[in-house]
Amino acid sequence: MPKVFVTRKIPDTGLKILKKKYEVEVFSDSTNPTKEEFINGAKDADAIVSLLSDPIDREIIESCKNLKVIANYAVGYDNIDLDAAKENNISVTNTPDVLTQATADLTWTLLLSAVRRIIESDKFVRDLKYKGWGPELLLGQRTYGKTLGIIGFGRIGKSVAKRAKGFNMNVLYNKRTPLDKAEEEKLNATYAELDELIKSSDFITINASLNESTYHLIDKSELKNMKETAVIINTGRGPIINEKELANALKNKEIFAAGLDVYEEEPEIYHKLLELDNVVLTPHTGSATTYSRYKMSEMVVEDVIAVLEGRKPNNKVI
Repeated sequence: MPKVFVTRKIPDTGLKILKKKYEVEVFSDSTNPTKEEFINGAKDADAIVSLLSDPIDREIIESCKNLKVIANYAVGYDNIDLDAAKENNISVTNTPDVLTQATADLTWTLLLSAVRRIIESDKFVRDLKYKGWGPELLLGQRTYGKTLGIIGFGRIGKSVAKRAKGFNMNVLYNKRTPLDKAEEEKLNATYAELDELIKSSDFITINASLNESTYHLIDKSELKNMKETAVIINTGRGPIINEKELANALKNKEIFAAGLDVYEEEPEIYHKLLELDNVVLTPHTGSATTYSRYKMSEMVVEDVIAVLEGRKPNNKVI
C-alpha cells in the first residue's frame, strides 16, 4: 500500500479520504518535523503533504526514493527545491485560488486595525483607562479617498484592489509586467514604479511572492521615502520587509503604523516589533477561515491521489 507522510495535521476533510486509500503517517498536530525527523518519516513515502514552513531541500528529496509527489498545503512553494524535485521526476502541487479572498480580507483587517489604532484602543479600554470621549483620544488616519499602493498584483493583490472601491481610493500597483489598460480600468488601478508607489501612497500592502528580487524589497531607504502618515501591511512573505529597519521606522515615528501577518524568521518575530504599539501582529492567519483551510485539505489530497493513480493533478507546479 502506498505511504503518505503528512508533516502536520491538516483538517480531517482531507485526511479521512487519504486514510481510506493509503497508509498515512501524520507527524504531529502541533509542531513541524526537524530535518532528521522529516527524512526518517518520509524516506519510504510515495507522497508528502507539506506546509510552507517545511524547508524541503535537495537532501530531503533525494533521500525519498519512492517519492512521486509533494503536495504543498499553501499557495506558495518557495520552501521546496523545485530543481531537485524536477530532476527526480517528482510532481509538486499547491493550493491556489481558494485562499485568495480570505487573505485579501485579512489584508484589509490589518490595514483598518492599524489605521484606526484598534489594538491600542482595545487595550486602552480593557486597562480601564477610558474615562470618557476626548477630542484627541487615539486619533487615527482617514481611509476614505486616500491612495492605496499594492506591491504584487496577482490574485490576492487584485482582490485587495477590488475592496478599495468601497473606500473611493486611488489605487496604484506594482508588478513585473503591467496589466493591459482594459484590466486596469476594470480594477480602477494605475501602474506605478516602486519608488513612485512608495512616495505617493498613504497605505501600502505587500501581496507579492518571495524571490531574489523581492527579498528586503522594503528596506531602510524605502521606509525613509514613505509618508510620515503611511501604513504598511504585509500578508505576502516576511523577508520582503527588513524587520529591523521597519521597527526603527515605527519607533522613530517615521511612518504611522504597520500590520504584519508574516515574518522574516517565522515563527520568531524581531523582538523590537513586540515592544511597539503601532504595529498589529497576527500569526500567519491569512488563509485561516474554516472554508479555506478545509478546502485546502481537500485540494492537496485530490492531487496526491491523482499523481499516485497516474493522473495529472489539478494544481501542478511542476
